[in-house]
Amino acid sequence: MAQVLPPLLLLLLVLCRLGPAYHLVQGQPNDNVADYDDNDFAEFEDAEDHDAWPGAAPAASAPKVTPGSARDDDEGAEASRDEDGDEEDDDDDGIVQDEPDLDDVDEGDVYDEEEFEGMDGPATPKRQGEQPLHIRQVPLGMHTGWDRYQLEILMAAGLTAYILNYLFGRNKNNQLAQAWFNAHRSLLETNFALVGDNGTDKEPTSTLQLAQENDHVFSLWCSGRACCEGMLVHLKLLKRQDLLSLLTRMMRPASDSIHVSVTMNAEDMESLVFMLGSKRTVAKFHKELEDLSHFCPEKPKSGSRFGLPDSVAILSESGEVSDAILDDRMVTLLKNNAEKIESMHFSDQYSGTKIVQEEGQAVKPPETQKTLLFTFNVPGNGRSSTQDMEAMLPLMSMVIYSIDKMRKIRLSKEAKQKADRNRSHVAELYQRLGHAQRQEAAQTRREEKRRAEKERIMNEEDPDKQRRLEEVQQRREQKKMERKQTKMKQLKVKAM
Repeated sequence: MAQVLPPLLLLLLVLCRLGPAYHLVQGQPNDNVADYDDNDFAEFEDAEDHDAWPGAAPAASAPKVTPGSARDDDEGAEASRDEDGDEEDDDDDGIVQDEPDLDDVDEGDVYDEEEFEGMDGPATPKRQGEQPLHIRQVPLGMHTGWDRYQLEILMAAGLTAYILNYLFGRNKNNQLAQAWFNAHRSLLETNFALVGDNGTDKEPTSTLQLAQENDHVFSLWCSGRACCEGMLVHLKLLKRQDLLSLLTRMMRPASDSIHVSVTMNAEDMESLVFMLGSKRTVAKFHKELEDLSHFCPEKPKSGSRFGLPDSVAILSESGEVSDAILDDRMVTLLKNNAEKIESMHFSDQYSGTKIVQEEGQAVKPPETQKTLLFTFNVPGNGRSSTQDMEAMLPLMSMVIYSIDKMRKIRLSKEAKQKADRNRSHVAELYQRLGHAQRQEAAQTRREEKRRAEKERIMNEEDPDKQRRLEEVQQRREQKKMERKQTKMKQLKVKAM
């Protein structure tokens, strides 16, 4: 018992000494710890004063020390000394120290101002051979004058030119159209009861004005005359109001044109197709127009046969039609105005350009009407004047004469029979095309039906039933072949 008592007392003494240090490490205050005098750490303050550099800047002011904090620091120091003394007695005991919190550390503790003594700010590394930057101030008014606004001036000039050209071109077209109407007004009023119907009133009234469709197209509708339903005149002038069109005409000259379309009564026009005009226009329309390609299969002929210029070409369904139309008065008008006439097209089967049949669309013969078409070019080669528009009056007189002449033309019996055969041939052509199209559609449906029947047989799971279906289909096809062969034999017997 006496041998065990001294070690126990020693252990209790060590535990008593370690109690205050353990509380300090865990951050818990201990009221049993004795207070220490602040003078115990005076020797450390003297050491710091001796280590300071002479002439150094004063350090940051130390935080204010309170009696409580000083007591805690004294207790921590005493506990650390006790632990050092007892370290040899107990090797298993360790010292636990808390790492300082970076958020609680003052900036003055981390960065030492003595390291940056004599510097205005933090030092930045410099590269070797790097030249210092020199910032110079550029004067604001270095560029003066109108040179600074070259782009703006160019845009303003272009916009001004476009606006002026638009106003001038529109005014010019209006003047030309009005000059044409003033020159032809008396002729139109004499031959038509209604001149210038706008089509908006319930009852047709004569307005005696041109209808402006846009800045370069004007129209005039006339009706109330024998042997025709009406006449529509289109003045298709150049796009003088468009600056881009003006620049294009410098490379490709063009001229103003007048288009006249007369719809004849069905009983006042014979069955005929005729065209006269420049060689290039006639060749173009011969390929594009439906009636010319069907009823005038021959190549265009020269107009020199009738005493016309060589530049004029003629397409006609028969020679009798050309002789009936080109009488002495008509030839005289054509000679005197050959440079103004682009084309003249008379047809009782007029339907416009060829119709391109889409796939699956039914082939139908086009709707036709008896029409007289005239296209005239205004002289001036794009620089027409009001005098040039007034000079178109003889051509309008020729239109009126052509209307009256169509009512008087009577073809011979042979010419009528030829015209009837041509129209019957064209009708049969459309019927054959429609029949072929229907046959193709029926064949397609039969193929689809046969394919569906084969798929049904192939999908049959029962072999016996599948075999019976195949035999039935073979017998059906064999009967069809026998019927076809019988029909072929009957046709051969009839032919013999």
